[in-house]
Amino acid sequence: MRSAFFTLLPALTLFVILTPTAHGEKSRKPNLIFILSDDVAMGDLGVYGQKLIQTPNLDRLCMEGTRYTSAYTGTSVCAPARSSFFTGLHMGHCPTRANHEIAPGEGQLPLPEDTVTVGKILKSAGYRTATIGKWGMGMFDTSGSPFKNGIDRFFGYNCQRHAHSYFPTYLYDNDKRVLIPENAGNQKKVYAQNLIQKHLLEWVDQQGENPFFLFYAVTLPHGKFEIDSQGIYADKPWSDQEKNYAAMVTRLDTDIGELVKRLREKNLADNTLIVFSGDNGSSFAENSAIGKRFNQTMDGKLRGFKRGMYEGALRQASFAWWPGTVAAGRVTDEPWAFWDLLPTFAELADAKLPDGFKPDGKSLVGFLKGGPAPKRDYFYWELHEGKANSNQAIRWDHWKAVRPHPGKAIELYDLSADLGETTNLATQHPELVKKAEEMMHQARTPHPMWPDPSLPPANQPGKNQKDGF
Repeated sequence: MRSAFFTLLPALTLFVILTPTAHGEKSRKPNLIFILSDDVAMGDLGVYGQKLIQTPNLDRLCMEGTRYTSAYTGTSVCAPARSSFFTGLHMGHCPTRANHEIAPGEGQLPLPEDTVTVGKILKSAGYRTATIGKWGMGMFDTSGSPFKNGIDRFFGYNCQRHAHSYFPTYLYDNDKRVLIPENAGNQKKVYAQNLIQKHLLEWVDQQGENPFFLFYAVTLPHGKFEIDSQGIYADKPWSDQEKNYAAMVTRLDTDIGELVKRLREKNLADNTLIVFSGDNGSSFAENSAIGKRFNQTMDGKLRGFKRGMYEGALRQASFAWWPGTVAAGRVTDEPWAFWDLLPTFAELADAKLPDGFKPDGKSLVGFLKGGPAPKRDYFYWELHEGKANSNQAIRWDHWKAVRPHPGKAIELYDLSADLGETTNLATQHPELVKKAEEMMHQARTPHPMWPDPSLPPANQPGKNQKDGF
């Protein structure tokens, strides 16, 4: 349609441009969708080399848009990764730097009062806003409630522990529990993703001409590895876990294809940006059965998995899609990270950032449209799973420094020559190790809840954190 439009006769073209409806469509703010898949690995998608799992819709969207081979998560577990997106802050400044439990009951550590969020910013710019799927940034009676952070509509799981079950006995419709009696007594009759997808499409249908922001936080293919049908994988000579995992990835693919089909049917596609990403790399070690079966390291291309600081945990399967705006068929290795999406969405929405707020991210608008990625000094990550399990990493240019355990020596890798991070160059480049140490220190704001990864556990002043996600 777009190419045909520009081939019309000049007089007819002028008429169409001056028609009020066409002018109104041209001036509309774009719809903004961030799809976050829980634990999908880069190697799970066909366009990244997957041979056994079918992902035709995601593969096609990658080819119709731009695929990123160096798209970085906020950090390598769920709650802080999505908090980095929502706040525009990397792990040196983000208020959530772990999957911290709130007990008893449901919920994770809530976003603090008065946190600046992408939801608040877009809502202030006239956007209708929704999170469908999983929240994990605070229960409804806390400062981290979605409704206190710019979200109009919520459906799904709030608590990450609850989201482990794909056949739950309830989900949340906004802040109200909706019981699913068919799943009582460990019965598995109603698959949660069916309800989540239904409410997603209904919400999109309701938006009409209103610009909207959608955070589609899909739980697939996170474990438990449960599916209502193994489909095309049922007869494969694999374990049930392998069949379920493959079917969950393909179900993710099918549901995203259905969302895009709905956008096209409603003539919204040309005015909608979709950014897709995994949240923290694969759940499986390189030598695990599933890791081997589905070659999630892509023949050893990436090292590491969830909770680590190596590239296999931090780099995500990712693409951007916006017909006629995001370059089609482009594949780029220029890096960006989750904390870049807040300033990107704010610029596209023509939204003003609050006075005094400075995100860590850089706007990607020019990059999305085919230009270079924004320049920056570094990318920084840390993660906390108890005092004895804090780690951190920093990347600048083609160099990557990793501190895999608190108080331990820094490892150094040259990503331009060693993407698999197989050769530690720390002893050959002590000056770069010193530079990395200084940048890590400068990148983070000390916080009593989040121990300093440079210190050994015995010297940590912070509280011990529990984490099991």
